[in-house]
Amino acid sequence: MRRRRTIKHSRLRDAIDSATAVFADAGIDSARYDAEELAAHAAGTERGRLALLDPPGDVFFGRYRELVAARRSRVPLQHLIGTAPFGPATLHVGPGVFVPRPETEAMLDWALRQQLPGAAVIVDACTGSGALALAMAQRLPGARVLAVDDSETALRYAHRNCAATAVELICADVTAPGLLSELDGRVDLMVSNPPYIPDGAELDPEVAQHDPAHALFGGPDGMSVITPLAALAARLLRPGGLFAVEHDDTTAAATVQTVRDTGSFEDVVSRPDLAGRPRFVTAVRNDQP
Repeated sequence: MRRRRTIKHSRLRDAIDSATAVFADAGIDSARYDAEELAAHAAGTERGRLALLDPPGDVFFGRYRELVAARRSRVPLQHLIGTAPFGPATLHVGPGVFVPRPETEAMLDWALRQQLPGAAVIVDACTGSGALALAMAQRLPGARVLAVDDSETALRYAHRNCAATAVELICADVTAPGLLSELDGRVDLMVSNPPYIPDGAELDPEVAQHDPAHALFGGPDGMSVITPLAALAARLLRPGGLFAVEHDDTTAAATVQTVRDTGSFEDVVSRPDLAGRPRFVTAVRNDQP
């Protein structure tokens, strides 16, 4: 069994221990992880290499104190280090764009396990930072991937994240009539992580104070964007095309019913995230006009 390296520099170890305690007192569940991630960021290295660092100096500790204070006030870790992992990708994120969550990786995993044509046409609606679009473009290099969002701020991050790919970024409202009409009946897969939290829901400070509300809330019942998305998928997908949409863990049944009510889908299935909570619905486009 491999042993985890311990950090041998006592001043650095003490600083990380202290930050861990501060974060735990602030109600941050991932206290130790965050303390080490911020130390690695301040040192310009990776968390797994902290044990190999030369003893850091006062400049490092001054910077680390600033980062710890910001995280203690519940500024998201991802904003402080500037990136967030998602599937096979590392995304640039920051103020003004939704930080991708591990929960969405379950939908990504489902999408990547489907049998798609080599030159598949894929639409990522409500792309935000470009997380789903980027991950699928990396894994499916022959696909045409279109990513849609109506936030110019979010799309600036998506442009940066997708710069080395052929992802096509489109600034548009996914609820607008006629969106992508030139692709009607030609899309093989449509995925979406839309705004779906019911208005008034209680959220962690990292989310409530830092993620853009426009990317979070989906109306009183959380369905105000999911409902038009189901109609959009019904129009864009070819017979046999696939649809996957993330939803709040309280609206699984409503999402299933909404997709069924279009009359355009079969095999409508509610699926869990990695923690076992109902998280996304998948469906297959039928051959009804």
